[in-house]
Amino acid sequence: MWCYRGGSISTEPRINDRIRVPEVRLVGPSGEQVGIVPLAKALELAQEYDLDLVEVAASARPPVCKLMDYGKFKYESAMKAREARKNQAHTVIKEMKLRPKIDPHDYDTKKGHVVRFLKQGDKVKITIMFRGREQSRPELGYRLLQRLASDVEDLGFIESNPKQDGRNMIMVLGPHKKKTEAMAEAREAQAARKAERQGVAADEAPSEEAPVEEGTEVASAEAEAEAPEAASPEAPAEA
Repeated sequence: MWCYRGGSISTEPRINDRIRVPEVRLVGPSGEQVGIVPLAKALELAQEYDLDLVEVAASARPPVCKLMDYGKFKYESAMKAREARKNQAHTVIKEMKLRPKIDPHDYDTKKGHVVRFLKQGDKVKITIMFRGREQSRPELGYRLLQRLASDVEDLGFIESNPKQDGRNMIMVLGPHKKKTEAMAEAREAQAARKAERQGVAADEAPSEEAPVEEGTEVASAEAEAEAPEAASPEAPAEA
């Protein structure tokens, strides 16, 4: 009876001496098809090229192996995976809490946060918190949510209509821009700011022209043009 004793299952391909088959379908370093060769011959070619014999298709019959620098291959694969994770967009839901009778200044501050979140491509959960007698006036919270949605309609839309949840009223705003678009625009803006700072630094760099010493006269081109021509020596009188 088969019994699993635990432990991790390796997902890495078999290389070199770990390959246990009599023959393989060999692919050369540049992708050229060598053909079906004995395993010993494939290992011999790997040593000649100073490369590794890597099993790239274990389910094939015979298995497909390729000559490559396995260390370099793993490094490049890790860098590609890292770049893919970097560009991957994660949907984030931000939360903003308000009171039904919020002060105008506080409202503007909260709205500014909502605008920033929507520009970043994030969803925003708006929560109106009722206290005491405010619970008997849900229309106050509803009007406030509608007002906020109207103020930011250029950046977002109502993804989930206002609904009562105990003492709170909740609405979810979704951004018009996708997260990936917002990330791309943010990177472009950052690159533009960096280029602008470098341009300003270059403009402010000190000039390498030699300074004019005090008391030295500098004549302009116009002054030289207006100056009378130098008198030429008189020609000898004719006899």
